[in-house]
Amino acid sequence: MTLKRAAAGTVEAVVGYDGRLLLVRRPDGWGLPSGTPEPAETAEATAARVVYELTGYLVDGSQTLEPQDTVSAVLCQLLTESPSDGAGLPPEDIRWTPFTDTTNTPLPQSVRTYLEGHTPV
Repeated sequence: MTLKRAAAGTVEAVVGYDGRLLLVRRPDGWGLPSGTPEPAETAEATAARVVYELTGYLVDGSQTLEPQDTVSAVLCQLLTESPSDGAGLPPEDIRWTPFTDTTNTPLPQSVRTYLEGHTPV
């Protein structure tokens, strides 16, 4: 795996754990934790930073899914089961949703494809 500087645009973090997806409240509904890269920051590092800043969960951005337009989706491995106290969002704006309950959540197609292949039976 090679780490490349994140493309200009948005990086969305795909954090799955035990068949559930980490979502945050946005003005238009629920979505993936997302943010923009700092100068010279990789998409993987951006995803890990954004998840920690918003939710307090420590994750490791491990793999970028196929980028679409100006959005990069990064798979992240959860490193802590409990968030730290420094989350930027209140607990009611953070939730774990079963993969099967995300059909009405706006997600990039690369994320949908990933979830379909990883939904527990």
